Amino acid sequence: MINETEVNSLIRLLDDPDQEIYNHVHEKLLSYGSEVIDYLENAFGEAFDPIQQERIANLVHEIQFDILKNDLRLWQHSGAFDLLQGILIMNRYQYPDLDEQKVINQIEAIKRDIWIQMMHESSPPEQIKLINHVFYSIYGFSGNTSNHLDPQNSYLSQVLETKKGNQISLAIIYSIIAQKLDIPVYGVNLPQHFILAYMDESRQSEFEGGVLFYINAFNKGLIFGRRDVDMFLKQLNVKPDKQFYEPCSNTEIIKRVLRNLISAYEHLGSPEKVMELNDLLEILG
Repeated sequence: MINETEVNSLIRLLDDPDQEIYNHVHEKLLSYGSEVIDYLENAFGEAFDPIQQERIANLVHEIQFDILKNDLRLWQHSGAFDLLQGILIMNRYQYPDLDEQKVINQIEAIKRDIWIQMMHESSPPEQIKLINHVFYSIYGFSGNTSNHLDPQNSYLSQVLETKKGNQISLAIIYSIIAQKLDIPVYGVNLPQHFILAYMDESRQSEFEGGVLFYINAFNKGLIFGRRDVDMFLKQLNVKPDKQFYEPCSNTEIIKRVLRNLISAYEHLGSPEKVMELNDLLEILG
């Protein structure tokens, strides 16, 4: 049980000019973990001293970041099966107080609207045409072409609110919804672009690896074939490789999101965020 009097006394000492006292107080409060956050946030609201406010804010962030790192480690070690869970953990980096149930409900609502219109005997292209209709025409999702480097493009909660995202965030939402509908759509880690593959579950397709066709979630769910991927790689002067044609793991998807965020924060000149995101990247190996 947390000792309320002790915690409040420690918080009052956060603005102590003696570095040794501050270090001791900081470590002690840090050791309480998430239990101390409410006390710190209350104290922040009552604090008038800017040094104390800054130290409280930094401490709250430090505790939340430690929790995030542990959750990401746990997600990775338990097999990284749930992409939605992985991207929600990432989302907490910028939005630690996010109502995750709200995000889950938003995704479920889109899934339900597609499911209501779905015919049981529809072909794979027909299924994608329906997803595209609901996702782009009804819900209004689109690629953020005017501000592509904005870090908000990588945070799931923001993309669901603004209906604008980058290649990977739109592809993640698209594939999560498709998989919830038992439609085998998975992410493909193409250089400089992130696409989706519709898999032939019976593996009886014209392509090796069982891909029926590809989908560009950034371009209104456009369907294209293997030859288009060949052409794209040729334009980039990149040698074709199996990994550019077949689905990647959920871990690789989260790593790609992290790299996007690192680029975005480098562009904004936020070295602390870049350092922390590199720490998260290291956890995923």
